[in-house]
Formats: sequence, C-alpha cells, structure tokens
Amino acid sequence: MKNVILNYVDDIRALCDSLDTDGLNAACELMLESYKAGKKIFVAGNGGSAGTSNHFCCDFGKNAVKGDDHRPKIISLSANIEVLTALGNDFCYAEVFSQQLKNLMDDGDTVLLISASGNSPNIVSAAEYAKSRGGKVIGFSGFAGGKLKELSDINVNIPSTSYEQIEDLHMMLTHIIVCYFKALGLE
Repeated sequence: MKNVILNYVDDIRALCDSLDTDGLNAACELMLESYKAGKKIFVAGNGGSAGTSNHFCCDFGKNAVKGDDHRPKIISLSANIEVLTALGNDFCYAEVFSQQLKNLMDDGDTVLLISASGNSPNIVSAAEYAKSRGGKVIGFSGFAGGKLKELSDINVNIPSTSYEQIEDLHMMLTHIIVCYFKALGLE
C-alpha cells in the first residue's frame, strides 16, 4: 500500500512540473487589474471546489492586501447554504451561482470558477451569465477542461483524471494567487 502513497506524491510532483505558469500569471494579473479598478471578484465551486472557493475568499480577503483603505471585494458564491438551497429549490441547482450573480454582479466584475470536470451545469451557467455582463471569467479546471475551458478568458487546467489531485492543485493555485498579491506589498 505504500506504493499508493508514493505514486500519489509522484503524480502531484509531475502535475506541479507541468503547471501552466503563464496562465496562472495571467489570472493573477487579471485579478490585480480587477482589484485596482475596485471591481468585485466572485468565486464558486461545488463539493471540494466549494471548499476551495470559501478557503480562497478567506485567505485573499484577509491576507492579500495590508491596511484597511482598499481591501479586495471578494465573495464566495458557495458560502451560504441557505441561499444555495433556496435557489436550488425555487429555480434549479444549475442556477444557484448565476442567480446570485444577477443580484450582486456589476458589469466588468471578475468571476473565478473552479470545477474538476469543467462541465458542472451551475459553473457553466455562471460563466455564461458573467460573459453576458461583460465580466471576465477565470476557470480552474481538470480533465480536458470541459465547457469551462471554452468559456474562460483565462483557464488554468490541471491535466489529470483524479479528482483528488485536481482539487489539491486548485487549492495550491489559490494559495499562489494570495502569495502573488502579498509579494506586491499592496496597502
């Protein structure tokens, strides 16, 4: 069984070595542009990706920028169980994120969508709605990228078929974004 551990670590190492650093840098620059323009940044995902979305919003909101005058406006669309279940019940689960964007999004805001398959209907719907409002879409996907890859202005794809490994790398990407902002020393 030790081979399972060693193989997993080897796979993660290989995925890190093949990481699309240009795409990730472009995502960081787009988020920086959004931040400087006072735009909101929305983040969403399902399951483990919802956890990544919430974790990222916490880290980014409290760590990316020092001082109190110009804090980032970052919102997880995955964070409120009451909103998610009400929208899922009253509309459909495929609209739980797009319906929130209809309430909160301004033209030109940025949306970071996280999906291992890239084909989750609610993620695809959110991307389509964001694009209809002139928003910028950053996609973090896995497998071959799915529909999210096609709809994204910037897509960072983890070319794996392991949900666990894709989710590990997506969390790493969000930590890198926070470190990117911290290195800028913004106040």
